[in-house]
Amino acid sequence: MSLDETDSPFASVQRPRPLPVLVLADVSGSMAEHGKINSLNRAMSTMIRALARERSPRAEITIGVITFGGTGTVLHQKPLPAASVRWTDMAATAGPSGTPMGAAFELAQAVLEDKELIPAQAHPATLVLISDGEPTSAWRAQLDALLGSPQSKRSARLAVAIGPEAGTPAYRVLESFVADGLYPVVRADEADRVLEIFNVLTRSMSMRVNSTRPDEVPVFDPDELADLD
Repeated sequence: MSLDETDSPFASVQRPRPLPVLVLADVSGSMAEHGKINSLNRAMSTMIRALARERSPRAEITIGVITFGGTGTVLHQKPLPAASVRWTDMAATAGPSGTPMGAAFELAQAVLEDKELIPAQAHPATLVLISDGEPTSAWRAQLDALLGSPQSKRSARLAVAIGPEAGTPAYRVLESFVADGLYPVVRADEADRVLEIFNVLTRSMSMRVNSTRPDEVPVFDPDELADLD
């Protein structure tokens, strides 16, 4: 006779709580230039492999990716535990949608609020926005809605500018996404620096997942981010 599930000695064992990383990646046509999309794909693949090796009884890193540009906005990789992700490279293509960052903010909010993708008991998410240009459609209202959502208010946010310089409209959009004077927008003047920046993200998530209190550990070291610039 089999044991009833509630009588099992493992019935009270809880799975680690999800620790989400959600990347919003610009795949507009300009990202195909100068090796930018190739560097981003390598950085994503390297990060996923590294985080897949992390084991903790308290937290399990999940990774999701939203792409925007060219022909529209897509959930390229739905949030899954890093060890379960089978990475498919992103492709940068020109198209009528240009750089629809506002739609990406809308989709990010929908993903954060979808309890099947990110359960209510998940740890606060880490959101990463990476782009090489200015939005080509409305974005302010969509960003305000995202930043005003309960899940996003708890999140840590990192913005990576591939090219745009401080003070430009494109750069100011990334600053608005971070919305925290403590954390600078990180610039990758050369595409190869994307891997270095994602290595910082990987180290930060590794420290957090191995902490006894993943919700309380700072995700990024402001000094380290400043050094990247």
